[in-house]
Amino acid sequence: MSSAIELKKQVVAEIADKFRASKATVIVDYRGLNVAEMTELRKQLREAGVEFKVYKNTLTRRALAEVGLEGLDEVFTGPNAIAFSNEDVVAPAKILSEFAKTHEALEIKGGVIEGNIASKEEIDALAKLPSREGLLSMLLSVLQAPIRNFALAIKAVADKQEEQGA
Repeated sequence: MSSAIELKKQVVAEIADKFRASKATVIVDYRGLNVAEMTELRKQLREAGVEFKVYKNTLTRRALAEVGLEGLDEVFTGPNAIAFSNEDVVAPAKILSEFAKTHEALEIKGGVIEGNIASKEEIDALAKLPSREGLLSMLLSVLQAPIRNFALAIKAVADKQEEQGA
């Protein structure tokens, strides 16, 4: 009997550690997805560095209490899966939202973004953001614009002086 309790305590500690370490966590109801669809979803998440796990709701609620995220308790009814991302904040929301568009059985219920409880609507808004690489490329183009304009102005002045000299 005590070994079962110890095992459950270990699982609760594992879940709590994952919530603490995760930058973004998304909770979904996967009821209605078949094995092939779940395998496809797991593959997409794994490629993005997102861990996708199913835990018992009672153990997850205990872990949430341990971490201080009791506000998510009402989300944990029925079968749930949790996507944990320790690196990219946008990746789990984007992948799960895209997958939910083509597979109506998948329902996003809520999550945690950088330690703050997020509603389904906030997860959807996060999913609409560009990826980290997209944001970096936008920043780079903004930073390059003044230099590019300066180079074009110098070239125009040089071309004009060349015309006058010839």
